[in-house]
Parts: sequence; structure tokens; C-alpha cells
Amino acid sequence: MNRTWKNTGLLTSLLLILLGAGCVFSLGVGTAPISPGEVWRAISDADAARATDVIVRDIRLPRVILAVLIGAALGVAGTAMQGFFQNPMADPYIVGVSSGASFGATLGMVLHLDFWVGGFSATPIMAFAGALGTTFLVYALSLRGGRVPVVLLLLIGVAVGALAAAGTSFLMILGNEDTRLVLFWLLGSLSSRRWDHVQMIIPYFLVGVTVIWIYARDLNVLLLGEETAQQTGVDVEQVKRIILSASALLAAAAVSVSGIIGFVGLIVPHLMRVITGPDHRKHIPLSALSGALLMILADLVARTVISPSEIPIGIITSVLGCPFFLFLIARRNTISF
Repeated sequence: MNRTWKNTGLLTSLLLILLGAGCVFSLGVGTAPISPGEVWRAISDADAARATDVIVRDIRLPRVILAVLIGAALGVAGTAMQGFFQNPMADPYIVGVSSGASFGATLGMVLHLDFWVGGFSATPIMAFAGALGTTFLVYALSLRGGRVPVVLLLLIGVAVGALAAAGTSFLMILGNEDTRLVLFWLLGSLSSRRWDHVQMIIPYFLVGVTVIWIYARDLNVLLLGEETAQQTGVDVEQVKRIILSASALLAAAAVSVSGIIGFVGLIVPHLMRVITGPDHRKHIPLSALSGALLMILADLVARTVISPSEIPIGIITSVLGCPFFLFLIARRNTISF
């Protein structure tokens, strides 16, 4: 046991080093290359006002921080959903949560909703409502005799996600003057993101990750089966609702500031589970770090591969995720309800 935790500590240290190096490298790479020394000066000296300082502090730094937060949010949400559904192919994108969040956020954008509740603006609130509604709809439709068959969950998730996507397309037609903005947003991008977007996602991120971390032990117990969990004193139905809500919150937070970025919540948790095992006390923080690292690298590719133009980051993650998903399906060999 001690050796396992020691190995986990080594992996955590490695991921932190790689993440830090990726962030520094990302801050220096772009149409205007900036050396690591200049990057450090721009961050450490708030009064510096050279062009490179402004580029680092006001353009690249919020984007890098957003990439870290979004990747960590999707990684943790995917971890919770895979543990909850006991299904290595579940993630916010596959089961339709991201599509539901996208529908809610697009509705707010097309209708030009401008309200604030508890310090939160309309877009993330509408995204959260859409994500939460989709989550519980997929779960309710998948229940068969008190359990959720894996393939049925995936099929219903795809169907509900497609319905939400159709609704999003219809909203884009109604708000035709906003179609280009909404379309680019739906493909997933961190372009033109600033500090107000960072401030928008942080409260949702902190709440969602904290709640899922608190329920890490309950996720472990649920892996043993619902009857065993109840015998150990776990209120299974309450835990389900809380975990689903927290996962939807994280997915909604990510979608509200970046659009749909698929497969991060599929790839990262699965790989971390293979490496570290099913213990969510280790799995959650490692998935957060790995998701953040993946997003930093994907964003770096998205904005440099055809520079000075950008590829939507959702395209990059889909190119990585689709073959991975097909590989997981192929490994299952047979499909049955």
C-alpha cells in the first residue's frame, strides 16, 4: 500500500513538472515568440508595460490558466462519471452532458440573455441548467430494474446528445446574425479568452472538484455494487444525485467558456485508471493534472500548427479521442444489453 502511494507521488510530481514546463512553453510560443526570461519578467513585474509583457499577461496567461482549469474540470468530471456508471466509455461528451450544456449556453447567447444570479452571468447558468437536465434525462431513460446497462446508457446518451445538438442548430438558425460566433464556439476554442472568463469558471471549478473529492470514498464503495454500498452506510441515491450534479457543474463550467471540447473526460480518466487502479482518492487529482496537461498541449497545437490562423481545439481533441473510443469499443468484443 505504501509503495502504491509512493508511486502515485512520483507520478504526481512528474505531471506537475510537465504541466509547469508546458505552461511556460505555451506562454512563449506564438506569432510573437517570447523567451522564458521575458515570460518570467512579465509575470513577476506587474508594472512592466512593454509589448511582450502585455502579450504574456493579458493575452496568453489567461488562456493558459483557462486551459488548465478546463482540462482539469473535464478530467475530474470524466473520472466521476466513469466511476459512477462503472463504465470506462462514459464521459460528459459521450453521454450527452456537453451537448446539453451547449444547448443551454447557446440559448442564452442567441436570446441575448443578460442576467446575473449570485455573481454568475447568464451563459454559465444556462449551460449548467442544460447539462444538469441532460444528465438526469439520460440516467432516467437508462434505468432498467434499478441498474444502468452500459450499452443502453451510451446509446441513449448519443440520442439525447444528438437531440440537444439539433436544438442548438435550430437556435442558430433563429439567431442567424450570431451564427458564426456560435458555430466557432461550438467547435471549442480558447481564442480571445480573457481574465473575465477565468473569473467566470473558477467558482464552478472549485465547487465541483471539491464535492467530487469529498465523495471519493463513496465512489470507491459504489464500485463494489449498490447493495454493498448501502450495507456500509452509504446513501446511494443521494450520492448519485450529488455526483451527477457536480459532474454536470464541471462540464457546464468548461462548455460555458470554451464551447464543446470532447473526449478529454474519456481519455484521461481511463489512462489514469489503468496506471493507478480504481482508487478515486488517487485517481481524481491525477486526472485533474493529466487533463490540464492534455489541454495545454492540445491548445498549443491548435494555435500553432497553421499559425497565424487557429484550429478549434475541439477538433484536436476529437482527432485524439475518436480512435481511442473506437479502440475501447473493439476491446469489448461483444455488445449486449
